[in-house]
Amino acid sequence: MILLEINNNVVEEALRSRFAGGKADAIDIKVADFDGCIFHVGNPDNDRTKIIVSISLKFYKELQKHGADELIKRIYGDYLTTAENGYDITLVIDLEKLPTDKEALIKKIGLLKRNCFASVFESYFDLLEKQQDSKETAVIHYRDDETMYVEAKADRVTVIFSTVFKDDDDVIIGKVFMQEFKEGRRASQTAPQVLFSHKDPPRELEGTDAARGDNIGYITFVLEKRHTNPKARENTINLIHTFRNYLHYHIKCSKAYLHSRMRAKTADFIKVLNRARPEPKTTEKKTMSGRTFTRQ
Repeated sequence: MILLEINNNVVEEALRSRFAGGKADAIDIKVADFDGCIFHVGNPDNDRTKIIVSISLKFYKELQKHGADELIKRIYGDYLTTAENGYDITLVIDLEKLPTDKEALIKKIGLLKRNCFASVFESYFDLLEKQQDSKETAVIHYRDDETMYVEAKADRVTVIFSTVFKDDDDVIIGKVFMQEFKEGRRASQTAPQVLFSHKDPPRELEGTDAARGDNIGYITFVLEKRHTNPKARENTINLIHTFRNYLHYHIKCSKAYLHSRMRAKTADFIKVLNRARPEPKTTEKKTMSGRTFTRQ
């Protein structure tokens, strides 16, 4: 299976072309990412010696409750400036004062969305390290009709994704994927426990406004200390914050593969039928005058 990239390549390439040196061209682009995320890369006040990178997340206010502002300040430091109108975070880069390691800065900015997401996970992972229960469950409406829930207990952190399956066959394929995750845990005891529930939310969400319906699915990850300790948490965050997109991406790929196989098989059947079609019989007959004509 393919793991989706956690960075934004379009933003990185835009910065890389400007960081290369030479005459600085004007730039003004908007990039749409998953989950309604919008990036804007441009020049502040038409100053080509500077570049701003802004990000808009519909759910950023919910992330702020879990320390998103503090984490972004810690990672980006002096690059952080007043947010551009209509955006939640804005970074400004002076092309005349670039660091020696330009590529590291490009990679860091390309992970801006990932780092916003990281705040909610880090705060709850810290509670697990201290063996403390969370006072409340984090609720992140990362899409208009889909939600992520995070809760910490003394021995585990539970992450629950609610997702909407647009088609009935998506539910069937999704269940197959969830079964593969269970099989993966049998092969590796260090893998987190993964649970899947259809139509109704899991017990952890009882008493909440969690959605119910035939096209609603809930995926639960049970993370233990080996997944959230300081050495492993970065990789855990990288993988888990893209899980919803990962799941639906592979559902679409599976459907595309099945359709291509069905079309190929149908083409083979048509060839067989064409070969089985009987050839018309041709007979020659002569008239009384000796003329010959064919009859089929």
